[in-house]
Amino acid sequence: MSTNSTADRTVPTLRRAWQWLVWPVWNRDQRRLRAPLRALLPLILSFLALAALQPALRARFDHPVVEAVEMVGLAVVLAGTVLASGRLLDRRPLAEFGLALDRAFGRSLAVGAGIATAVHAVTFCIALATGWATVTGFAGGAGALPFPAAMLLVCGYLAVAAAWEEFIFRAALLKNLAEGSDGYLPRWAAVGLAVVASSVVFAALHGGKVTAPAQYGYYLLAGAVFGCVYALTGDLALPVGFHAGYNFAMSGLFGLGVSQLTPELVVLDIVGPAFWLGETGVLHTVSTALGGLGLLAYVRWRDGPLGLADRVTRWTPRDSEASRGDT
Repeated sequence: MSTNSTADRTVPTLRRAWQWLVWPVWNRDQRRLRAPLRALLPLILSFLALAALQPALRARFDHPVVEAVEMVGLAVVLAGTVLASGRLLDRRPLAEFGLALDRAFGRSLAVGAGIATAVHAVTFCIALATGWATVTGFAGGAGALPFPAAMLLVCGYLAVAAAWEEFIFRAALLKNLAEGSDGYLPRWAAVGLAVVASSVVFAALHGGKVTAPAQYGYYLLAGAVFGCVYALTGDLALPVGFHAGYNFAMSGLFGLGVSQLTPELVVLDIVGPAFWLGETGVLHTVSTALGGLGLLAYVRWRDGPLGLADRVTRWTPRDSEASRGDT
C-alpha cells in the first residue's frame, strides 16, 4: 500500500472527525458560533471585564472622580461588547440588533423614559397620600459636586448601564435564543421561550438586591416587559429608554430608590412598609406592569396591530460569502 493512498484516506477521515468534534459549537454553513454561545458569551465576557475593571477603578480613584471614570469604563465595555457581538460572534449588521441610532430611535428613547417617569409619579403621589413618605427637602445627596453636575453624572451612568443590560439580555441573549430555536419550534414558541429565558437570567443576575425569593417576581416581570417590547419591535430604543428612565426617576427624581443611592431632586423620609413601598414592593411591581402596558399601547398606536417583529429571528450576514444554514 502506497503512502499517498494512505494519506488520501486519512485526511478526509480526520477532516470529518474534526467537523463532528466542533459541530456542537460551530455552525459551518454560517461560519459562526452556534446560538447558545452567541447568546451567552457577551454576557460572560462583559461581566468578567466589569469584575476586573470596577475594583481597580475604585481602588485608584475617589468620589466624585470614580463615578465618572466608572461610567466611561462601562461605556467602553458596552461599545466593545456591541462590536464584538456584531463583527465576531453574530456576524450581523448592528442595525439588526435594533440599534438604528436615528431620529426615530431617539424619539422612542424619549417615549420610554417618559412612560417610566409617569408611572413613578403615580407611585410618588400614592406614597405621599398614604403617609408612607414625607418630603424633607429638595436637591439633596450631591456630595462634593454641584447638584446639576451630580444629576447629569448619575443620569449618564444609569443610561449607559441600562443600554448595556438591554443589549446583553435582549439583543444578544433573547435574539440569539429566538433565532436558534426558530425552525425547531413554531416562531411564536421560539420567541416566547427566549423571552422567558432572558427574563429568568435577568432576574437571577439581580439576586444581590433580593432578600426573599418572592422578590425575584419583580425582576422577572421587569425582564418580561423589556423582552416583550423588544420581541414586538425588534428595537432596543423603547426598552433602553424605559429602563434608564425608570431607574433615574425612581432614585434621582422622586427619591424612591433604596439599593441605588443617588442625588435626589425630591428627598423623602420613607416610613411605609417595605412590602408596599420597598424597591421590589407591590407599588413598584404595579408601576412596572403599568409601564409595560403603556409601552404596549404606544407600540399599538405607532405600528398598528401587535405582532412579532421579523428582525427578532432574522440573520443577515455581514458579508456576501456567508449563507443561511442551520443554527
